[in-house]
Amino acid sequence: MEDRRWLLLLHQIPPKPAYFRAKILRRLIQVGALPVKNSAYLLPDREDTLEDFEWICQEIKDQGGAAWLFRAETLAGMSSAQIEAAFQELRAPDYEELITLARHLVQEASATSGESSAARQRLAQLYERVKQIDFFECPARKELAGLMAEIDARDRPVIGSGSGTVESGRTWVTRKGIKVDRIGSAWLIQRFIDPRAEFRFVSPGSYQHKEGEIRFDMLGAEFTHEGDQCTFEVLVSKSDLLNEYPALRAVAEMVHDIDLKDARYQRPETAGLARMIEGLCARLPDDDARLAQGQLIFASLYESFAGS
Repeated sequence: MEDRRWLLLLHQIPPKPAYFRAKILRRLIQVGALPVKNSAYLLPDREDTLEDFEWICQEIKDQGGAAWLFRAETLAGMSSAQIEAAFQELRAPDYEELITLARHLVQEASATSGESSAARQRLAQLYERVKQIDFFECPARKELAGLMAEIDARDRPVIGSGSGTVESGRTWVTRKGIKVDRIGSAWLIQRFIDPRAEFRFVSPGSYQHKEGEIRFDMLGAEFTHEGDQCTFEVLVSKSDLLNEYPALRAVAEMVHDIDLKDARYQRPETAGLARMIEGLCARLPDDDARLAQGQLIFASLYESFAGS
């Protein structure tokens, strides 16, 4: 832990325009930066955090300010352990706010109403955003995860499939380099089929199937392409989701056209989804990062159809 390296951003912001200081502060909060002194902020040294700081530096310079970005090690003043604890404390209020919302949902009597469904989805989206900047797993995260599992277990019970009942909390395995069908399918699984699902991304040539794992969108998988259906469509069909969640039909048609490239449904929104997924994959080589951001895309897409 003591060998951990950090990114240190120092800046000088011009006095005008007046709103610009608040804008930069908001951006630093959004990326999860830890304030260590006036105009000095830390992030753990990672590829994605470096990109965040570089964009902020450029934005400051474009407005006539000055910004300096350093890689640093802790030598005195604060240890790496203390910095990690400070990051955890920084995220604690975010989690406490979401825990309050989650407790309210747990206590709701009418959990199947449209209003409650929208609240659950909003909570899930906020949770994903906080997790992206919770670099050292704030202790409150475990409490929130438990409450969300309780909500999911009550409001979205395990759904039967053509091969039997899928237990909650299974490990779902698919090929590395996830794109639209695998990203969409993973979102579908966690949102509607197995709320506590965990995902593994493997190289098919070296992967050895383990008992209890469920494979999707890969050779020999329990759920994969069937006939002219992509994996997303197969999961929707075998889980019998359309009666309760008809908005999934539009999403499934878009995934079909992008993945199978046969232009069967030709929905006007498909090109936009394809371009977003293309950009996501170009920007993020890591599958976990792709999935985290891809789930937000699919969650928002689904809600746009569910609310129309």
